[in-house]
Amino acid sequence: QVQLQESGGGLVQAGGSLRLSCPASGNIFSINAMGWYRQVPGKQRELVATITSGGSTNYADSVKGRFTISRDNAKNTVYLQMNNLKPEDTAVYFCNADYWSSGSYFVERSWGQGTQVTVSS
Repeated sequence: QVQLQESGGGLVQAGGSLRLSCPASGNIFSINAMGWYRQVPGKQRELVATITSGGSTNYADSVKGRFTISRDNAKNTVYLQMNNLKPEDTAVYFCNADYWSSGSYFVERSWGQGTQVTVSS
């Protein structure tokens, strides 16, 4: 089993910045893609950004030019730098990782517990 734990959320004024971190730990042989998603009450969880092991990135249109996803493969950690935050960015942010465990032939996915980001106007 692999565990992920988000940190770095909080309350910020519109126009401000936050940096989220999410280290993965446990029985990890290799991690493929890692990503960030967000969810507000009553709505489905939505993609924010993803990054492959090779560094290829993908962003939701709503965050392009403001958010940057990155990862440190040596630390099994994914980051999300969020700049020029807007009130509509308020949500619980979740990280995930697609990985192989030692001795396994199947890709699995784990999610973190989430961290609240609140942007005031």
